[in-house]
Amino acid sequence: MIDFLAADHEAREESILGLRPPRNAVDPSRPYGFFVEEEPRAGGGTDRVATVFLTNRECPWHCLMCDLWKNTLEAPTPKGAIPAQIRFALERLPSASALKLYNAGSFFDHAAIPREDYRAIASLARGFERVVVECHPALVGDSSLRFRDLLGGPHLQVALGLETANEEILRRLNKGMTVADFRAAASFLLQNGISLRVFVLVGLPFLRREEWADATRMSIEASFRSGAEVVSLIPTRLGNGAMEELQRQGQFQPPTFEDLEMALEDFLEGEEGNARSSGLVLADLWNADALGAPSCCAVSRVNRLRKMNLIQRNLPLPPCPSGLHRLRSEA
Repeated sequence: MIDFLAADHEAREESILGLRPPRNAVDPSRPYGFFVEEEPRAGGGTDRVATVFLTNRECPWHCLMCDLWKNTLEAPTPKGAIPAQIRFALERLPSASALKLYNAGSFFDHAAIPREDYRAIASLARGFERVVVECHPALVGDSSLRFRDLLGGPHLQVALGLETANEEILRRLNKGMTVADFRAAASFLLQNGISLRVFVLVGLPFLRREEWADATRMSIEASFRSGAEVVSLIPTRLGNGAMEELQRQGQFQPPTFEDLEMALEDFLEGEEGNARSSGLVLADLWNADALGAPSCCAVSRVNRLRKMNLIQRNLPLPPCPSGLHRLRSEA
């Protein structure tokens, strides 16, 4: 049995890397995905957001639950490739007011996003009101300020993966940071006029399913206390090899669509939701069809969460046409 809890960092990394399936074939001149979606705006209203999934070098951290490396390069990203990818996507997308540049790692990792490309990227982003990038807390620093300054008009928001405020689980996830590290990065961003978005996992390994709700609630609260404007709830996925091994060992059970529903509902109807000021909590619906919602009502339930994301208010569960799915209100 592979011991992911080993105190030795190198042994844990070797286990994680050794269980990986093959990478997907990607082209450094093209993003591996792009689309436009609607998202609520802090303070009211909505934004049309152009999201571009950039192809770049893999993140230097090997988190236990991560599968984003599947669409990354093994070598440093060639100079000029990232602006070309952004230009390719924007030429094919409808107009939008905000731009997300997500890159399966850290935007301020210079091997992933060459520093020499910042000016060209900023020029392409200048027509947007807001630009969102993602980064590991350890790499938040001077590069963040340089990119902010190059952007000029658009407001910069940085997305940090807290994942969980449970220190022991965070260590076991091989995240390479503590909650204090996260708070320090968040404080640096806010002090320098950069807003904060946070990723929180729904469905943690090493915890029982009945412990998930409290863990999610604690992580949302920690995010808002650190100044988050948006918290995105992301279901922990199978697919990277390590999570399948944890499932085999009985240390992980994949969250269902209902778990994601309950996480958002719990926040919106709880005291945290009433006291969050202008902060937003969103259910991440990327690949939601893989979460096991009943096929007879999956579309209506995904649409329900999409509307709840926008209005930040609970809506009734839709009826199940087959009658096979009992609504929780009837349980």
